[in-house]
Amino acid sequence: MANYTVADIQTLRERTGAGMLDVKKALDEADGDLDKAVDVLRIKGLKGVSKREGRSASEGLVATHIAEGGAGQVGTLIEINSETDFVAKNDKFVALADAVLKAVVDANVADIEGALAATVDGKTVKEFIDENAGVLGEKIVLRRVARVEAPVVVDYLHKTNKDLPAQVGVLVGSDVKAGDVARDIAMHIAAYSPLYLTRDEVPADVVENERRVAEETSRNEGKPEAALPKIIEGRMNGFFKENVLPEQAFAKDPKTTVGKVVEATGGEVVAFARFRVGA
Repeated sequence: MANYTVADIQTLRERTGAGMLDVKKALDEADGDLDKAVDVLRIKGLKGVSKREGRSASEGLVATHIAEGGAGQVGTLIEINSETDFVAKNDKFVALADAVLKAVVDANVADIEGALAATVDGKTVKEFIDENAGVLGEKIVLRRVARVEAPVVVDYLHKTNKDLPAQVGVLVGSDVKAGDVARDIAMHIAAYSPLYLTRDEVPADVVENERRVAEETSRNEGKPEAALPKIIEGRMNGFFKENVLPEQAFAKDPKTTVGKVVEATGGEVVAFARFRVGA
């Protein structure tokens, strides 16, 4: 049997978060050398990733960071997933998310490829995540990254379950005049999940499909042919009011719209991002 003590077992467990049996096996394989045992666990963790690839990672958390930038402020939003909510609320998973967010911010990237290539303690984010997946025993995925730059950027994080980390995250970028209502807008976005900032942002194929559905629905309902154009336009307006941020009824006062609330400030919202874990 390798030469190691109960204190060595405890130290290795604290350093890696691995289970008792795995720690003992690693120490046996490393002949009691703690550093080698850490490497053994890392290697086994990385090998275990392939066994987790087919699993679904639909739990997890969202996290945000806002810093001063060239255009005023820069906001970063990430979604990182686990398989279970048990791991999602684990301190090690939360610390992992914090480290990944910092790496993404430091690397000044806004896409998954760049985020996974960013570095944490001499490793890429991908390697760092895979290593921690081995320790946590679940598939861990950095799913999405968003970046918003504007004179003013605000964030809003919402917990759908008080026992779990935030699962809805929003960034809103505005000019200075609209800055006073930006947080209210962020809370609205969290609740109403708009998809577009303007009608012009809605892809042409989406508009075409919605128009086709509106026409077919109207015909199937037996609407008069002469009335179809007006009915179709009405249904298209309904689609835009549901999905385009300024046209939505404002959460805090449904008698007005988000657009009118912003317009009253004399300013404008220039960008937003919204993630909901698993959605």
